Order: sequence, then structure tokens, then C-alpha cells
Amino acid sequence: MTTRHEGGCLCGAVRYAIAEPAKFSSMCHCRSCQRATGAPGAAFVGVPEDQITCLKGETAVYESSPGVRRGFCRTCGTSLTYAGDAWPGEIHIYTATLDDPGAFPPAMHTYTVDRIVWFEPDDGLPLLPGFGSDGA
Repeated sequence: MTTRHEGGCLCGAVRYAIAEPAKFSSMCHCRSCQRATGAPGAAFVGVPEDQITCLKGETAVYESSPGVRRGFCRTCGTSLTYAGDAWPGEIHIYTATLDDPGAFPPAMHTYTVDRIVWFEPDDGLPLLPGFGSDGA
């Protein structure tokens, strides 16, 4: 049996479901995520594209930089997804938009090279300057 997790935007116009297993979970500190969310970082869970199902509504997509597509609710503006050419066939879901955001705790901090100086993670998780096991 596959475990399914549902989530959605602030106003409820967009609802989705994702199926496990997840490919990764992380807290991203890159400047692009900071600006997209207005927060010092963004938690993500990554799944293959075929593991996400739209239950209600449709996301709008903004190409925030070449090869990067960010999905959001066109009504309330909630950031929902991230997809990038560097991760073909994969979609990254903003963990906080899940009904149970605790289901996918971050396993690492990524792009800490852009970390805001007053936000110092002290959870003992790996701090990678980039993304991936090599930190690139």
C-alpha cells in the first residue's frame, strides 16, 4: 500500500496529493527561495512527477530563472512547487503546504552559501553549500 499525503494552498483553490516514497527532503537557503517565499528558507520534499496528483484547481507557473519553474496559487499566491531542468522528472513540493508538514522533516540544509546570517540552523543536520551529497 502506498502512503498518500495531501496538501494545498492558503485559500483552498488548489489541492494536491503526493505518494511516497520521497526522493529527498531538505531545507533550502538559496536566495531564489528566500525571495519566492519571503522567508529565510524553504522546506521541500522531492518526488517523481508521476507521484503528484492535482485534486482541485490548477497552479500558475512562473519561470523564476532559466530552467526553473515555480508553481503557485493564482488566487492567494501560495508557493506550492518547484521544478528545475537540473532535476528532470522530479517535482519539489513546499513541505509547509502539506496538511501534515511533519511527515517529511528535512534531512539536510542546502544552499547554505546563501543562508541569511541571523538564521543559524542548530538541528544537527548536514549543512551543504549547494545541493546533493557533494554539496555542489
